[in-house]
Amino acid sequence: MPNIVIVGALFGDEGKGKIVDILTENADYVARFQGGHNAGHTVEIGSEQFILHLIPSGILRENAVAVIGNGVVIDPAALLKEIELLENQKIKVAGRLIVSTHAHVIFPYHQLLDELREDKKGSKKIGTTKRGIGPAYADKVARTGIRMIDLMNKSIFREKLQHNLEEKNTILKSVYNVSPLSVDKLFNEYCEYAERLSQYVKNVPLILNEAILKGKNVLFEGAQGTMLDVDFGTYPYVTSSNPTAGGACIGTGVAPSCIDEVIGVTKAYSTRVGEGPFPTEFFGDFAEWFRQEAKEYGATTGRPRRCGWFDAVLMRYSVLINRLDSIAITKLDVLDGLKTIKICTAYKYKGTTIEAFPGDAEVITQCEPIYEELSGWQTPTSHIRSYEELPKKAKAYIQRLLDLTGVRLKILSVGPKREETIILDA
Repeated sequence: MPNIVIVGALFGDEGKGKIVDILTENADYVARFQGGHNAGHTVEIGSEQFILHLIPSGILRENAVAVIGNGVVIDPAALLKEIELLENQKIKVAGRLIVSTHAHVIFPYHQLLDELREDKKGSKKIGTTKRGIGPAYADKVARTGIRMIDLMNKSIFREKLQHNLEEKNTILKSVYNVSPLSVDKLFNEYCEYAERLSQYVKNVPLILNEAILKGKNVLFEGAQGTMLDVDFGTYPYVTSSNPTAGGACIGTGVAPSCIDEVIGVTKAYSTRVGEGPFPTEFFGDFAEWFRQEAKEYGATTGRPRRCGWFDAVLMRYSVLINRLDSIAITKLDVLDGLKTIKICTAYKYKGTTIEAFPGDAEVITQCEPIYEELSGWQTPTSHIRSYEELPKKAKAYIQRLLDLTGVRLKILSVGPKREETIILDA
């Protein structure tokens, strides 16, 4: 197995967790490269369901070492809770999890500022999960962040925490009229976290690069999706990191020349959580019916996901930005009962047909999708295990998606469980 990057092709929530879990069967390391505990990957194994937020879903395979790279921002309390939950489900974590020394730490002031800023925006909110992800990345870029390696050194940690709280408390009090946070309380709390997490904190770039030189295989796992990339997504309705393929290198310290393949994961339709433009979105009774049928609720927040038809315009853009070698299509079975299915092939904007992503969130909001309608197959597919056995109309739908986006199909998921999967190109 080569070194593979897995990215969300559109707005996230595409089922990357399951795809990573499947591919981990032949991987030595699985490395998460960006995001925080605002992400959620759900994997079903037999009768058990695992919901992961920070730890790569590769931890569910005994053969792989799970790695949290420097591109991830970490809430220590959330990470420790996740470790505990996995161990309670009989998944061994000790000795199989590595956390980068250079990953930045989320503090209560990040979460508080995230919530206060979002609430203050009112109708112009961007849909943040209010978990401190954005403010933690902002401190990283401002060079005032505190990393896991800093957390392990009490004198350095206290000095940096003291400096940060002087500024944050001034903002909290002057701008938001909120009581200041205690240096001593946070210091003691996070020193305890540091002690419990110290066994996992290691030099990730060194470990991964040495493994690659020895012929080991690394699977790079992203969170969120391409259209939420802070540079290339529907800004400002984006996340605070780079979920695109390039983020895998920056977020782990592995060079681009080491990457052999990039796989994009997309649903057979589209979903989006939070605010922001979504040209193919469903509305009314059909939207609620579809959401219920598809069980489209966030794994992290439980928020109802916005659902819509497959958008080939955005998918072509994702293929371009990530240079996708292939895609994995998930949740085909959700469409089993529909009589007709639409695909957005282009946009109409002020009388002009647009076939490429315009890049401006305001323009996208005003675009009208141009649809192509196909007949549904109206028969179950979750029991099917080979592409040839799929209904003729299901294959026609899939082929049309591939033709419109110019990419080949590698994996097709017809249900949430491991076995409900068709592998086309090993």
